[in-house]
Amino acid sequence: MSAAVFEQAHAWLAQDPDEETRSELADLIARAEKGDPAAARDLDDRFNGRLQFGTAGLRGALGAGSNRMNRVLVAQAAAGFADFLRERTAGAVPTVVVGYDGRRNSDVFARDSAELFAGAGLRAILLPRRLPTPVLAFAVRHLGADAGVMVTASHNPPNDNGYKVYLGGRDEGSQIVAPSDGLIATAIQRIADTRSVADLPRSDAYEIAGEDVVEAYVTATAAVGPAPAGVDDLRWVYTAMHGVGWETFARVLETAGYAAPALVAEQIEPDGRFPTVSFPNPEEPGAMDLAFATARAADAELIIAQDPDADRLAVAIPDPASAEGWRRLTGNEVGLLLGLRAARAAQGTEGAALACSLVSSPGLGAIAERYGLGWHETLTGFKWISRAPGLVFGFEEALGYLVNPETVRDKDGISASIAFLQLATEARVAGKTVVDLLDELSAEIGFFASSQVSIRVDDLSVIARVMAALRLDPPTAFGEVAVAQADDLLQDPSGLGGDVLRYALADGSRIVCRPSGTEPKLKVYLDVRGDSAANAATRLAAAETAVRALLQRLG
Repeated sequence: MSAAVFEQAHAWLAQDPDEETRSELADLIARAEKGDPAAARDLDDRFNGRLQFGTAGLRGALGAGSNRMNRVLVAQAAAGFADFLRERTAGAVPTVVVGYDGRRNSDVFARDSAELFAGAGLRAILLPRRLPTPVLAFAVRHLGADAGVMVTASHNPPNDNGYKVYLGGRDEGSQIVAPSDGLIATAIQRIADTRSVADLPRSDAYEIAGEDVVEAYVTATAAVGPAPAGVDDLRWVYTAMHGVGWETFARVLETAGYAAPALVAEQIEPDGRFPTVSFPNPEEPGAMDLAFATARAADAELIIAQDPDADRLAVAIPDPASAEGWRRLTGNEVGLLLGLRAARAAQGTEGAALACSLVSSPGLGAIAERYGLGWHETLTGFKWISRAPGLVFGFEEALGYLVNPETVRDKDGISASIAFLQLATEARVAGKTVVDLLDELSAEIGFFASSQVSIRVDDLSVIARVMAALRLDPPTAFGEVAVAQADDLLQDPSGLGGDVLRYALADGSRIVCRPSGTEPKLKVYLDVRGDSAANAATRLAAAETAVRALLQRLG
């Protein structure tokens, strides 16, 4: 291991204010200096580069080092972001709102940030307690702030945390995009290169936001989908997935007039250890098993699940044919149902548009066409979807839905839950089920089917190797279906640039391959359209088989 790594590690140790990570790093340095090869490799990994802004700001495993999430890195990020905001506001005092969820050290990172923002001369407002990410996104707009920071790693593994950045003003409360992300990264690096965290000015003169901010979010969100008058109580189950969603969601439900759900008691309180799930993500196998068990016991008609920071929504419905008796709807199924709801409400509104990411179902475009609305296909991430012109609804297949762009310019699992509950209860009044709504959707726009094949890796170089191999020798067919057109979005002159490979097949199907921006995964998205539900399912199964065979050969 190079002497430079030891030098960086000692410099980091000298400025670390956290007793736990300081002890961890001191022990690692001592073992590496004695010739322990495992310690040397670990130390090299921690200091070989630093966490950079990606799809959702900073995100990574907790621990000491520039390539981990810790108090030194957060302090550098806060000080650099403060410098960026002062330059951006040209002499005015910037206002920044800070929120945090229930993950380990979220509260510590948030308070550090508030103190550093205040010490840098900014007006810093800390949300009153651990709250969902959508409340922070709402607060940026509601308070007219110049920026917002949410300390969360959303649905990542338990040992991760993150730093999600929003901008107000002309960015209208959306997440950062280029060139802001690069400018912020440069400002952070400048702090890291020239200042010790121990010397950065701090102040306790930050404000604590009043409860009125949360109440305003509750009121606005309840108005998204108030309960239909006179409806029989829907029997449904809710899980917070050990996150922070329930307190706020419960208030929204009461305000909107919905009956209380049966709760998955083991997962209802915030717990950063996430003890009942391997990954606190409703998409992951096994994550909703307790919700299925609760629903069977309650004879429920619907399951609503939110991820730990409540910015994603998962929906499950009864399915006698499955082993659990339940099936989780895909993000595309929920997105198209909510998109149809939004399109009907916006029909005839000049300039109104729907938007989804390029890996989400093209069925949203069919809905937009049917109802005379615009349609935008964006890069992945709500930092792009939220910026679509005329947006009235946007979604991404990874369980993210933006149903109230006038108040929250990001995915919001709580407002999406209220919108879906309204759909389900209105269907119940009409003697229908969610399955009936899906059938009616297909009757309107055709038979779309989608799925995802993904591989999780320990070594990120595997993903880079597979993407490079696909670029070097592009597939000419998937199974028996020829590739009609292959697009490398890194070379796309339309501005959709990104590490994305897209294949249009001769039968009208579409396959998109990209690395995840938040997890160590390679994701392949499959979308087909058939003459019937059975035909679409057959085409999808064949495409999945072909994709798995290709990944196995390349991986």
